[in-house]
Formats: sequence, C-alpha cells, structure tokens
Amino acid sequence: MWDIIKSTTPEILWAGIKYTIPIAVISFIIGLVIAVITALIKTSKPRGNAVVKGLWQLLKAIFSFYVWLFRSTPLIVQLFIVFYGLPNVGLQLNAWTAGICTFSLNTGAYASETIRAAISSIPRSQWEAAYSIGMTYQQVLFKIIFPQAFRIAIPPLSNSFIGLVKDTSLASTITIADMFLVSQQIASHNYQPLLMYSIVAAVYAIFCSLLTILQYYMEKRLSRYITAEGE
Repeated sequence: MWDIIKSTTPEILWAGIKYTIPIAVISFIIGLVIAVITALIKTSKPRGNAVVKGLWQLLKAIFSFYVWLFRSTPLIVQLFIVFYGLPNVGLQLNAWTAGICTFSLNTGAYASETIRAAISSIPRSQWEAAYSIGMTYQQVLFKIIFPQAFRIAIPPLSNSFIGLVKDTSLASTITIADMFLVSQQIASHNYQPLLMYSIVAAVYAIFCSLLTILQYYMEKRLSRYITAEGE
C-alpha cells in the first residue's frame, strides 16, 4: 500500500499544480470581476431621463436573470451545456476554455450576491456625506465604499474560493486531467479505487486547509483595522 501511495501521490499533486489550482485561481479572478460589475449594476441608481433609467432597468434585469440562472442550476449541468451542448449551435470550446468560462460565470453569480450585500451594508449616509463635499460617484465608490465592503466580503469570498477549489473536481467530466481524473485513471490500472480516492481526498483536504489558514490570517489582519477605527 505504501509503495502505491509513494508512487502515485506525486502524480496527483502535479495534476493539482498544473490544472486544479490554475483553473481555480483564474476562474476566481475572472469571477470576481464579473461579480463586481454585476453587483454595481444591481445596486446603482442611475441619474438621467426616462430613457436612461429604462435602459438601466433592462440591464439590471439581464444581470438578475444571469444570477438566477447560474444559482438555480447544478454546476455539472452548466459544464455539460458549455462543453458538450454549445458545439450543436456552432460554438466549439476546448475543455480548458469551457471549464474556465463555466467556473467563472458560476463564481461570478454567487460572489455578486456577496459583494452586493457588502455594498448595501454600508450606510447610505456615507454616500450622501461624500456627495455633500463634492466627491464624484467613482471617488465615493473607490475611496469610501469599496474598502469597507471588501473587508466585509473577505470571509464569504474566501469560502467561495475554497468551494471552487473542490468544485474543480467536476472538470474531470469534460476531460480535463485534474487531480480527480488522474486518480480515476490510476485506479483503473491498479484496481485500488478506495486507496486512490482517499489519496486525492487527502490532497484536496491539504489544499483547502492551507487556504483556510490563509483566510484566518487575512481576517485577523483586517480585523486590526476595524478595531482601530472603532477605538
């Protein structure tokens, strides 16, 4: 048993470094960008004539539908639609691109609600006070609202990233040779599925534990500033 563990663990770890972690990191970064845009559109109240307000409401409805769609359907179904379904309408994506697109859109939908809630938690009086001293919308957003909302959103966003690392195991269903697929392939040769799946579970646990420790130190560091502001 130990010989199998010593010979197969490096291969599984390499798959994690080569595919699992890059997919998770890239998807999370893109997802955050999508989430911020979505949250801003859903929380903003545009100024202007009836036409501008009507177009903004239409845009808000589109993004609300996007969030509803990706939060209401299983991630594995989304992966299958993008990778196996879209070629039927002439859009052919390789496995890597399909995985990144799907994970990013899924993350963006969930993270947008986290960011929206964080932005909404900032008292409206802070917006009004900033406007009263002549600050523009962009200045208020980037200098006052975002720094506070970021601190509030860190814990749930960190949890989302840890969840995404585990969800990347579904990439194996669209032929990406991540850790889970590699463990399946090895198990089909050595006929030790329990051992191989236990090894890959342990590797996922190690990755997620390291991220949890990082999350703890980030929250601890940010809490120092919150405490200082409250004194």
